[in-house]
Amino acid sequence: MAHENTKTSTVRALLIMMVLAIVLLSCTTPYRRVVPTVVESPSASMPTITAPAKPSTTIKVMTLNIAHSRGDGIHQLFQNATTAEDNLNAVVDLLNRQKPDIMALQESDGPSFWSGSFDHIEHLARYGAFNRYVRGEHAKGLGLTYGTALLSNLELNDPLAVTFDPNLSPIPKGFVVATITWPEKPFPQIDIASVHLDFLSESTRRKQALELIETLQTRRRQIVLMGDFNTEWKHEKSAIKLIAQELSLKAYHPTDNGLVTFPSRNKRIDWILISDRIRFVSYRVLPDVVSDHRVVLAELALNENE
Repeated sequence: MAHENTKTSTVRALLIMMVLAIVLLSCTTPYRRVVPTVVESPSASMPTITAPAKPSTTIKVMTLNIAHSRGDGIHQLFQNATTAEDNLNAVVDLLNRQKPDIMALQESDGPSFWSGSFDHIEHLARYGAFNRYVRGEHAKGLGLTYGTALLSNLELNDPLAVTFDPNLSPIPKGFVVATITWPEKPFPQIDIASVHLDFLSESTRRKQALELIETLQTRRRQIVLMGDFNTEWKHEKSAIKLIAQELSLKAYHPTDNGLVTFPSRNKRIDWILISDRIRFVSYRVLPDVVSDHRVVLAELALNENE
């Protein structure tokens, strides 16, 4: 009986914390469209860190919903700054093994009271050996700042951060995009984007997808779109299908049941989509438990005639 009471109390406390978090997030006031600063990472001046070598013909890209650096914990409010840093360092270890050229992050924190009050993005850039980064702050205020981010060893130009219409959902989501030039190739220029769609409603995700589509269409570039889409390919009205169709993007084996990225619900909701002038050389969902989501890693090349 005591065990049941303890379990019930834990569930009740978690539900209360989730409700409070939703109320708190709904009070944050990010700007809808911002031209963010591309930050030069301190790792560039740290001789003990060796930056990943950039392939001459391919690039490695990675995406992760880092879940506010809570690892596989219940919620970041239940951990301290030391735990958050330890969880981040597990991601750093993974980065130093895999050496991606570009990483897309979702639920990535700047200094926030609920995750240790230090800059998680800067930490990953510094110790994960990225030369620069750009962030989209989709929640900002009341001691919180978090959203999407891009960390890169390639130049990032023409950055834009967009927070989706707050009338669609009380939980702020959005995307950040910047332009790269392919190594050893002056053209084409590629838009790299990190996106996070709503987790509750497919209709909300589709409305957010339309805003994403409109923005990326106006930039008129080839696209590598990565992130947590919170939806699977198999749904007829899936937002990811809508995005792929309208932007002429392709996914890697979209109906493959073996590429689960959200194990607790046995779903594939984290994706990398690419334009037709780009191809997948390899594509993996990594087994490392650094979040409740799994890391997706792909090597990309330009098509032979580019």
